[in-house]
Amino acid sequence: MPLDLMELLPGDWRERLDPLVDPLATAALSAFVEAEYERQTVYPPREDLFNAFRHCPYDRARVLILGQDPYHGPGQAHGLSFSVRDGVRLPPSLRNIYKELAGDLDVPPAASGDLTRWADQGVLLLNAVLTVRAAEAGSHANKGWEDFTDAAIRALNDKTDRVVFVLWGAYARKKARLVTGPQHTVIESAHPSPLSAKKFFGTRPFSAVNKALADAGQPEIDWGA
Repeated sequence: MPLDLMELLPGDWRERLDPLVDPLATAALSAFVEAEYERQTVYPPREDLFNAFRHCPYDRARVLILGQDPYHGPGQAHGLSFSVRDGVRLPPSLRNIYKELAGDLDVPPAASGDLTRWADQGVLLLNAVLTVRAAEAGSHANKGWEDFTDAAIRALNDKTDRVVFVLWGAYARKKARLVTGPQHTVIESAHPSPLSAKKFFGTRPFSAVNKALADAGQPEIDWGA
């Protein structure tokens, strides 16, 4: 049976995205992704593809941290932006995220790079492109994922409760145009990559997220959980 990405989505997210995506474009993307998994080494593993949505149900989503595309090294990507599995060496961007978290909220850097603990609190750790060929960064860009994940951002924008959109780097910051609800908060800065980390350090995004949530009467994220 052909791969159907919409059928793989958790039901709550599928219901929200279905009116926002073009069915023909989604079918073409499904066919491309299926062929890539069959013929190439692709990350994350197929079973982890929609982990961001599984760990962060639509009704509980209150923060978005947007990445670009998955890590392309073996054992790294598992469906959550910036996150790696337990036991995997921390990538440079994640090390810088932890360094900024320590400076911002005095949270000691975690030994593990698995950010599932954030996702389970309502942080949607979404990449704009959800698959990548091994050792080929950006190889699945411009194949249809961007429209699919833009639909997820639009779905979050449709929420009446505040969502905090965290956009790091020029690519992510372009998505600010999708956030039109006055109830929402957009937090923008440089990317935590070593190439731009000097401009990322000191931006204090984690305390800014918690302030925006608290101002809206929502519980703060326990970033050290």
